[in-house]
Amino acid sequence: MFAIFQKELRSFFSSPIGYLIIGVFLVVTSLFLFVFTNDYNILDNGFASIKAFFDLAPWIFIFLIPAITMKSFAEEKKLGTMELLLTKPISISKLIFGKYLGNLVVVILSILPSILYVAAIWFLGKPFGNLDIGATLGSYLGLLFLSGSYTAIGLFCSSLTSNQIIAFISSVFLCFISYFACKGLADFDIMSSWNYGIEYFGIDYHYQSISRGVLDSRDVIYFISFAFLFLKLTHFKISNLRIH
Repeated sequence: MFAIFQKELRSFFSSPIGYLIIGVFLVVTSLFLFVFTNDYNILDNGFASIKAFFDLAPWIFIFLIPAITMKSFAEEKKLGTMELLLTKPISISKLIFGKYLGNLVVVILSILPSILYVAAIWFLGKPFGNLDIGATLGSYLGLLFLSGSYTAIGLFCSSLTSNQIIAFISSVFLCFISYFACKGLADFDIMSSWNYGIEYFGIDYHYQSISRGVLDSRDVIYFISFAFLFLKLTHFKISNLRIH
């Protein structure tokens, strides 16, 4: 499994595309948070808060993480190395988990530079250091769980096809639906008393819950179960390839 993990990291950073994807994420977030006039601009808000970054990140990750994961299995199929991997003395579970961890670490590495945003708010705040540390740490934890869920979706979509573009588009669609659909339906007030139940099944509800700085076991169980579901679906798909 560790060999698969290393291979996934090397394959991502062996080409300029890997660095480009992370660079684009940092540039886009910086522009929205400090340059463009919009609801996310920290300087325009007039108070020391990094909440805008954590509100913006899930939407950018809908595109960033599929771009990272799209080649995981799709490229193996295209190059014909998938059959070789399946003949190795490694279980499908370890193969999938190795790729999952590799992709997740790449996502985490793209998040780490955002600590500079926290430092900027810390020094710009009046009084000095006027920042809700609890909520900030909770938001980072929520973003980590969100990344794990999106990465699981991306791996599943990559296992469905040998075309990276198709894997990317289908992953973007599923990530968007998973994050926004339930909240969108609840906002339309279609099912009246059932609205809360509908919203509860969406990623957004649990992400916002953790971001408030309160760690609820129900939110943790939700994210772990969500990621496990898509990893299990990936396992089912890869198992069918080994059978055939």
